[in-house]
Amino acid sequence: QVQLVESGGGSVQAGGSLRLSCAASGFTYSTYSMGWFRQAPGKERERVAVIDSGGSTTYANSVKGRFSISKDNAKNTLYLQMNSLKPEDTAMYYCAADSSFSRLWLGQSNYWGQGTQVTVSS
Repeated sequence: QVQLVESGGGSVQAGGSLRLSCAASGFTYSTYSMGWFRQAPGKERERVAVIDSGGSTTYANSVKGRFSISKDNAKNTLYLQMNSLKPEDTAMYYCAADSSFSRLWLGQSNYWGQGTQVTVSS
């Protein structure tokens, strides 16, 4: 059974940093594409960053230069390092996984975590 469990969210002031983690189990982690998505109240879910099975990364323009996605295949864990946080980064952050990069990119992944809340105050 596939499980994705996020952690690391919290409340920080603008300019601060957080590192999100997503512990994965139940699938061949190293062969899957992984990503972070977020959804703020009243807004649609948006793609934040994705990493394919080869380690190539892509970021939303709004987080480029501030966020960094990485994964540790030995620990089956995905990370999102978030620096220089802004109030507009406030959202529920979700980890997603899929064997298809296209499905992940489109936000149509088969597997999602339960989310972790990030709140950035000004």
